[in-house]
Amino acid sequence: MEILETVTFDDAMAFTESIMTKMATGELTSPEITDAIASLVKTKNGARGFFVTYLTSDSTLADNPSPEVITALESSPEIVAELLVKNLAMSAAMGLNHRRNGKEDMAQGSDRVRTRSANLIKQLNMPSLFDIAQQLRQSALTGVGNYQEFLQRWKYDSDQKQVIYHALSEILDQ
Repeated sequence: MEILETVTFDDAMAFTESIMTKMATGELTSPEITDAIASLVKTKNGARGFFVTYLTSDSTLADNPSPEVITALESSPEIVAELLVKNLAMSAAMGLNHRRNGKEDMAQGSDRVRTRSANLIKQLNMPSLFDIAQQLRQSALTGVGNYQEFLQRWKYDSDQKQVIYHALSEILDQ
């Protein structure tokens, strides 16, 4: 179940869906789960596809990540850390945006991604996660710093930046 370095985002999402189905039905051994996910998250497209599928899934697998998922994610801290912190920030901001637009069902989906992202961050033994979260929180507060461009690219307004700040504070101030 090895993933190629050239995996596309769409292929990574499909592969993740397949892994999750097999996890739910007990078709994969623990080492197979770890190896499959680790091979996905060693590339940026693979990790992005994994997180989009895993964190937004209707399945409850992401509500209580297995030790295999945690081990696999810890195998690529240089890719996983930043993506996971950004997922937390983006889902927090999108929850607010959906509520503004009267789309409570979509807001609840964003809230679920936010909760799942925060839960993963707390479980991972990855110091870089907290460094990145601190930097992004500082950029959300001050409008400058390493993640200023990220916040500007997504055109987050002051209320969204405040929600991002609070979401990051929840994991940093525990």
